[in-house]
Amino acid sequence: MTTDALVIHTTHGPVRGVAEGSVHVWKGIPFAAAPIGELRWRAPVAPDTWRDVRDATVFGNVCPQATNAVISLDPTAQHDEDCLNLNVWRSSGSTTGTDAAEPATGERPVPVMVWVHGGAYVFGASSQKLFDGASLVAGGEVILVTINYRLGGFGFLELTSLNSETEHFDTNLALRDVVLALEWVRDNIAAFGGDPEAVTLFGESAGGGIVTTLMTVPAAKGLFARAVAQSSPATSVYDEHRASTVASAFLEQLGVAPAQAATLRGISADRIVEASMAVFQNVPTTAPGTLAFAPVVDGDLVPEQPLTVFREGRAHAVPLIIGTNKDEAAMFKMMKSPLMPIQPDTIREMFNGIAAEHPEITLPSEAQIGSAYSGLSVKAEGMGVARDVGFRMPAVWIAEGQSAVAPVYLYRFDWATPMLRMLGIGATHATELPYLWGNLVSGPKDITFKLGGLRVGKTVSARMQERWLAFAVTGTPIGLDGEPEWKGYSSEERSTLVIDRHDRVVDDLDGALRKAWGDEVLSFV
Repeated sequence: MTTDALVIHTTHGPVRGVAEGSVHVWKGIPFAAAPIGELRWRAPVAPDTWRDVRDATVFGNVCPQATNAVISLDPTAQHDEDCLNLNVWRSSGSTTGTDAAEPATGERPVPVMVWVHGGAYVFGASSQKLFDGASLVAGGEVILVTINYRLGGFGFLELTSLNSETEHFDTNLALRDVVLALEWVRDNIAAFGGDPEAVTLFGESAGGGIVTTLMTVPAAKGLFARAVAQSSPATSVYDEHRASTVASAFLEQLGVAPAQAATLRGISADRIVEASMAVFQNVPTTAPGTLAFAPVVDGDLVPEQPLTVFREGRAHAVPLIIGTNKDEAAMFKMMKSPLMPIQPDTIREMFNGIAAEHPEITLPSEAQIGSAYSGLSVKAEGMGVARDVGFRMPAVWIAEGQSAVAPVYLYRFDWATPMLRMLGIGATHATELPYLWGNLVSGPKDITFKLGGLRVGKTVSARMQERWLAFAVTGTPIGLDGEPEWKGYSSEERSTLVIDRHDRVVDDLDGALRKAWGDEVLSFV
């Protein structure tokens, strides 16, 4: 295909993509102006238009961030605040138009999947090698968009207390970034052959938290028709008081007094990353079970606590896949990460904190919770409690509420290779991602399959991709021929897909644990 055939005219200007094997890719397309200078800590705005064809053959900048051993970025990636860009992946067999105003004709438009990466709200990028979309789009069932958003202190600070006649700061910047990216998809994806009326928003970990939050955000209504939330920290959405406390700690790290707000936009990105990481590491040690950076109930973009909206059946009425991994907490235990309270004393401190902030609810007693994990070692019980309060129970609470307004499909990912089982981390946090993306081996240093399991892993990947793609196309996660039927979840029929060497569907998986935790949503404000 000639390069001219890969030129698409977006609403902001023409972009030229690249053919990579069986797929076409447009990389680093800006969907917002650079959030620098006066636009730092402001809601994103559309980029300036351009006339000349813009090269979209290499990935764009990533949001400045610290190095992380688990989240591997391209070593050549440029870290820059001008990072609000996205990538479009499409099978080479799909049809495109040439202009956003003149969509592709002839063939039926293709459903779209929009990916929101994870990384504890402080790490990651859409250009990670893991998120190479070639496998997902190879069959032509969907067009894929992967997006960046602002991270850490760039995207999640609550600085509105500093607003004045001369300085203005907006809230929930990262969420606003994702909303603007979804608006770009609505306005432009038809030119790539995509269907703007059939968008599935999907994400994992922090990305899953953004998905569940946006399902309750009025400004996001109508921008996606289906949603997938993998390991969403859905209860990690805080009020403005807690967020302001984090912002004060951030300013203290920078040595900036509130009266000096005007100097903030001149501080280097490196110093913002350093301050972000100091606060990120300190907050969960002083308030176990909380994150430094997360969405905020600001009364504006996020009017209410998302879990309240879900429980009352008022979230956007879109079908949802939601689930967790069997051993979510094991990675945090291995890395000695403070992000999840695993030791008995930190777990007790977490429950005391929740009780102090929610005197109106009756928390399950320590004995009640402990009885559900009877027979386990102290270490295993701690990891179970951390997994369930952080991921598993929020998924159940959301599934129960959302099932009143739309189909919901609950899953648990159990598959682990012999190596991961030997290391004691099993199906830990994020281990489902290589199977979903079809990128099972990250490189020669990847030890995941050193003790075998690759053949089974490929079948797990094929089954998982089939269901996720079917959901994006039809709204129902139909499996391969011969696979069990994954029925919708509700309080009456708690059907749960267990993804393992062989998939199975279980009614009320871990029912004893669910009952022990009760119906009250446990979260910090």
